[in-house]
Amino acid sequence: MAVERALGLEAIANYLRALYPDQPNPLQMAARVKLWLGGPDPLDYISMYSHQGDPATETPPHWHYVSFGFSDLHGDGRVHEPRGPGAASGFGFELTFRLKREPSDDTPPIWPAELLQTLAKYVFQTGNGLCPGDHISWHNGLDQSEGPICQMLLAADPKLHDLETPLGVLKFIQIIGITNEELKTVQEWNGPGVTNLLRQNPLTGGAFLVTDMKRKSTIFEIDKSATGKVKEGMEKEGSNLSGVSGLCLWEDPSDNEEEEPIINMPTVQQQQQTTLNPSILEAGLQGNVQLELMPSRTLHEVHMKFNLEAGSLLPLCLKGRLLHGRHFTFKNISADVAITLVSDGVEGSYASKEQPFVAKGPWLHVYIGQETVNKIVKEVEPLELSKEQVNLPAVFRWPEHGMMITVIPD
Repeated sequence: MAVERALGLEAIANYLRALYPDQPNPLQMAARVKLWLGGPDPLDYISMYSHQGDPATETPPHWHYVSFGFSDLHGDGRVHEPRGPGAASGFGFELTFRLKREPSDDTPPIWPAELLQTLAKYVFQTGNGLCPGDHISWHNGLDQSEGPICQMLLAADPKLHDLETPLGVLKFIQIIGITNEELKTVQEWNGPGVTNLLRQNPLTGGAFLVTDMKRKSTIFEIDKSATGKVKEGMEKEGSNLSGVSGLCLWEDPSDNEEEEPIINMPTVQQQQQTTLNPSILEAGLQGNVQLELMPSRTLHEVHMKFNLEAGSLLPLCLKGRLLHGRHFTFKNISADVAITLVSDGVEGSYASKEQPFVAKGPWLHVYIGQETVNKIVKEVEPLELSKEQVNLPAVFRWPEHGMMITVIPD
């Protein structure tokens, strides 16, 4: 009996074999029971290659991890809907990771492969794809250590280009380990800008964007010119972050119904499995078919509630987005609730200067004029301080605008 060929799997393997001709059979971590056989792990395989580095670009020797399974490997519908040449294969990407190799390492650590499987579970469970420039709030050492490399930024793999397979097209998206301060800069400015800063210095990744889990200093401590470059970019471009997943609720204070309790913050493990934040959310302002069928409701006043992690982004939302004529959306990770803030120049919103608070089902749109944004920014700026410095609960009231915000502890 003829065995069906896994054309997508073959295409990726052959592509990597050409890049690493001396490693035709790399070390692999395979799912014990494949997803299509009822197993829990979405990725069939993660291959681990040894890269010797590149002295010309000061790139150190490192391990190169490549996933197999976000894209369509088989073409028979067992995991992904078959689409064929020219269309996106599966989710349209595979993930990679480059980890600096320690002199004592004879074999690659397994934890990056486990990290890729965890991210795969999120993507498969939610249907949310990943793109270069996205960031992932992890809040934990990528290798489960207490080190400062505890967040993730995504970029195109510098050496693996788009691949056309018989089952469709896919990109190779690389994970870059970053610090809390670097993540905050990504949120305030944009992912590609920070990626370029990291790429310019071999101590922060260099040309190959290699993650060094022993790195203790941020890009701003290593490169003293980085702060000025970020400030200039932020003033010119604002923020590219259009939304986050966090904890938020909104209420109509004039509604006599009993208030809903604010939902408890999920554990770090739950966040890692379901939040992964972040810029992944592209809620936009068009809604979907179900929302369009829901009636709109105009509110005269509104009370918005955020946990500290989401609330700390309010200054960024106002300064980096609304003041530049862009929208920002908070999506609740634990309930079907969303809040989109808009200002002058944003098209497609349900809210407007004449009707500043409009709810479409569980989705609230809030219009805040430019002058009011400038006023509110000054009052909520303390939310940017460290968690230990913010007095909670923090309550902000603007009765003349019919608006109230409460920020509670995580």
